[in-house]
Amino acid sequence: MTKADMIESVYEKFYDISRRGAAEVVETLFDIIKETLKSGEDVKLSGFGNFNIQHKKARRGRNPQTGQSITISARRIVSYRPSKVLRGQLNS
Repeated sequence: MTKADMIESVYEKFYDISRRGAAEVVETLFDIIKETLKSGEDVKLSGFGNFNIQHKKARRGRNPQTGQSITISARRIVSYRPSKVLRGQLNS
């Protein structure tokens, strides 16, 4: 499912909202999630799962084309863990 598919689904479920309004709702939701994660807070969606930031340390790596040793910089990544409810629905 793409973002466009999500917008279309919101539009179809709510008859009193325009496509532009559905797009604004989806975009706003994603913006809120992005800003929350940028600030370092976790996003917990009951019945769906948790998004959280993990910190990766700098480490040594290798360029696969040249074999040259390089340093991979420290960074933050987003991880997702589904809720027990969602896992149960997917596995039943």
